[in-house]
Amino acid sequence: MSTQNLRDQIADSIVNILKEVDDPRISLVTREPFEPDRIAITDFPAVLVQMDIEERETITMGLPNSGRRQGTITYGVRGYVRGVNLDYLRSELITAIETALDADRYLGLYDKGVTDSQLLRIEVIPRLPPLAEIKIEFQVRYNYARGTV
Repeated sequence: MSTQNLRDQIADSIVNILKEVDDPRISLVTREPFEPDRIAITDFPAVLVQMDIEERETITMGLPNSGRRQGTITYGVRGYVRGVNLDYLRSELITAIETALDADRYLGLYDKGVTDSQLLRIEVIPRLPPLAEIKIEFQVRYNYARGTV
């Protein structure tokens, strides 16, 4: 039986946190890609969470496969809304996502080595109405013993 790696634990934690959002209630939160123009109207708002970039650096030296390393993972959190007043719906979704993820900057994974997380950037992706899309860059910092991640 294998244990889940830290990047999967972080992504799953983000998904689980966003599934708990209730204002607005996010109907679909997943790590699996989907086509927003093909999902049911009842699945909006919808969110896709995927890892974009991971960077690592050595923070302490030691023998081979020892010492500590620090990593930074940027996740793309794509949000989709459908309807009228798209600017309002986008803003409402952005606020809900930011509030939920900011409630616990360790994402419940402090004991796993997560040291901080923060929303870095919000981008509006052009789409034709009645759909609207945003992409949030969400960064998570962690450190670990070399050879364990």
